[in-house]
Amino acid sequence: MRYSNITRATFLSRENRFVATVSLSGREEKVHVKNTGRCRELLVPGAPVYLVHSDAKTRKYAYDLVAVEKGSLLVNMDSQAPNQEFGAWLKHGGLMENITFVKPEYTYGKSRIDFYFERNEEKHLVEVKGVTLEENGVCRFPDAPTQRGVKHLEELTHALQEGYNAWICFVVQMEGMTLFQPNRDTDPAFAKALKAAADAGVHVKAFGCHVTPDSMEITYDIPVDLNE
Repeated sequence: MRYSNITRATFLSRENRFVATVSLSGREEKVHVKNTGRCRELLVPGAPVYLVHSDAKTRKYAYDLVAVEKGSLLVNMDSQAPNQEFGAWLKHGGLMENITFVKPEYTYGKSRIDFYFERNEEKHLVEVKGVTLEENGVCRFPDAPTQRGVKHLEELTHALQEGYNAWICFVVQMEGMTLFQPNRDTDPAFAKALKAAADAGVHVKAFGCHVTPDSMEITYDIPVDLNE
């Protein structure tokens, strides 16, 4: 996936989940943050950030904050980017070849699963999670407790009994990561549910991305460690 009209700025502060203040060309500018997660280790005063400009007249803020530099690491933090990139990658045979049908936002049970796809007679459900949390090359999810994430895992596990193939795919919005783990310290319930889902037969995958200020592309597999 690719952005246009990208601009570099400096992060100053975050007013709430949706709004931040940056320094842009010597002036303070309020911008929309395209990630409602905590991102405390990313959005620190002085951090270089990247903004996408929009000319839409109905918008309250003219810019979206989509990426940030964390030391030497560039992190895409647009919460919509993982699904957009995964959907394109899926359709082009990234996960597997010979896919004949793809439907995003598929209603299953009481949940809306990110993707449904078919290959020959096989039916597949895929839930995608974006990952921006890392430490020393190890990336983790989530950065805050997620009851919704646990619910998705339960739905995927139930789908196995109805003949579906089920996947949870973590799209890591940075490169250079060597390992993926569930964030047990922050959300032990999700870590437990993820291990149970994997033991039941849900495929658990993590994919790293090549990230530039104006693009993000899935490029490599990351080993997954679910052991305590």
